[in-house]
Amino acid sequence: MKISPPALFAVSLLLLLTRAAADVPANLVVDGIPPIPETVTADAGRYLEFRAAALQSWHPQRREMLITTRFAETPQLHLVRQPGGARRQLTFSKEPVRGAAFRPGKGDSLIYSQDTGGGEFFQLYHYSTTDGRSTLLTDGKSRNTGAVWAKDGSRLAWTSTKRNGKDNDIWIMDPDKPAEARLMTELSGGGWGVTDWSPDGTKLAVVEFISANLSRLWLVDVATGAKEQLTPDADKPVARSGAKFSRDGKALFFTSDENGEFHQLGRMDLGDRKFTALTADIPWDVEEFDPAPGGILVAFVTNEAGSSVLHLKSAGPAAVKIHALPELPKGVISGLTWHENGKDLGFSLTGARSPADAYSIDTATGTLERWTESETGSLNTGTFSEPELVKVKSFDGLEVSGFLYRPDPNKFPGKRPVLLSIHGGPEGQSRPVFQARNNYWLSEMGIALFYPNVRGSEGYGKTFLALDNGFKREDSVKDIGAFLDFIAADPGCDASRVAVIGGSYGGYMSLACMIQHGARLRCGIDIVGISNFLTFLKNTQDYRRDLRRVEYGDERDPAMNEFLAKISPTAHADKIKNPLFVVQGQNDPRVPVTEASQMVAAVRQGGAPVWYLLAKDEGHGFAKKPNADYQFQATILFLKEHLLK
Repeated sequence: MKISPPALFAVSLLLLLTRAAADVPANLVVDGIPPIPETVTADAGRYLEFRAAALQSWHPQRREMLITTRFAETPQLHLVRQPGGARRQLTFSKEPVRGAAFRPGKGDSLIYSQDTGGGEFFQLYHYSTTDGRSTLLTDGKSRNTGAVWAKDGSRLAWTSTKRNGKDNDIWIMDPDKPAEARLMTELSGGGWGVTDWSPDGTKLAVVEFISANLSRLWLVDVATGAKEQLTPDADKPVARSGAKFSRDGKALFFTSDENGEFHQLGRMDLGDRKFTALTADIPWDVEEFDPAPGGILVAFVTNEAGSSVLHLKSAGPAAVKIHALPELPKGVISGLTWHENGKDLGFSLTGARSPADAYSIDTATGTLERWTESETGSLNTGTFSEPELVKVKSFDGLEVSGFLYRPDPNKFPGKRPVLLSIHGGPEGQSRPVFQARNNYWLSEMGIALFYPNVRGSEGYGKTFLALDNGFKREDSVKDIGAFLDFIAADPGCDASRVAVIGGSYGGYMSLACMIQHGARLRCGIDIVGISNFLTFLKNTQDYRRDLRRVEYGDERDPAMNEFLAKISPTAHADKIKNPLFVVQGQNDPRVPVTEASQMVAAVRQGGAPVWYLLAKDEGHGFAKKPNADYQFQATILFLKEHLLK
């Protein structure tokens, strides 16, 4: 039978659409998104194969690292026996492993954390290095976080919502006898966390997080569960974090912003409760630290305009000779931890041209060693764009800053379109880290990436951090206007082609920008973002609600309720006229799926085009590679259609 050309075209088109639709992962719901052309999936393929490695724990007896990295769809545990050595995979779950630590002493087992479907109701698992078997330690239903080993490896302490689904109580157990786990201390609120055990195993250091500007430290008696507040309340809010015992158990190290704008690392003598700052001469936040096993040194990392700087300092009042540290690539350090040998200091490091990898420094010699070298999809990362720091004055004269990545001007001459990417938190901070797949936008599409740090971002002092709280919420949205002014004046940027993207609180910012700055934007992307503060506070998980009220405002107050309703994007959805792409995980415990669905309906009712992508097996962002790959490919298509054209 002869097929006419029109019929042949229709059959070919149907086959093409069927093939494209078959590439959609089974757990994704695609609404309003056109089929992804094969040219997009093929062209972006190399940019989807980046990996990263994060140091989780040192083996207590051997010079070996426990890391997480992805070799299939999700990050799993791997053992690395030497710098540059092969990675031996230990866990093979479909769900990502979130954190792990070897048992102190023998290292014959480890504890790790995992949730299901992105719901963040984490469970603790005990893994035997002898037979490779994982055993569930917790009830499989409650949220269990922050497990910390006792120094002798005999017990675990962690927080759990098991009692009522809301409060973070402290539990302890011998992981070899999980049935004997006991509730040690009942607490009120979702911001409690165990930070350390005393060397003799009789006390716990515990932090009570209330907001980004206020937290308290407590000592808890392991035998009785009685707690004692270590840090008295002051006239003004004080934030503290960390809290690790000295090796003799007579002092606590922690960070505090009580004596200035930034988090200073200090040492509190538990006898007289006197706090002595160790970093008062450094005008930046100390964001990570770890006292050395020998008790002589403490390693710490400062956040200096977004970049990490590693330091060593005497842990006590007596000065000691410290070997010079090697120069590290510019980037961001995380997971700082000493080996029990007292000389190897491990950490993860990422920069604009390098994915996160595990490193160590021999502090006796100053030798830097790289333990992992994550794959980069055969791409030459040395050609990737380095960020430039941009500072601008906002509407009220406040200086705000951001990082701008420009495409190669030889490949993409002239004014370039810009994608404004706004961080979440809201107390987050955009930093000069590896852009991974986002490099496709720079290197293949010629889009400049601009990462603003609006007021309310961390890293710039506690006053700056509080400038968007409560009734000042929309001032951060106004800050984006200053960055748009910069784009309009910059000869390398095309102010007629600007888009906005953000996740979580950044998703709210994207929606708010589409409303307040819509005339200056081509399109916007909202990823797991808040669309209505009142419904968000009503539907977010119980353990989070009071913590979020401190940041956003308490909706039970009539004046605040009226204000939150007024500034919510759903109240102004009719002002969004340009294309919008909404991405959401169905199991999101932080920003519930209803935030996305109600925004999609409201914007469509106003006549604007909306693409909607829902993952039935994800939570607060996409963690599974097939889902994340499709999301990225759909974003490429969205930007091609609505930003570049």
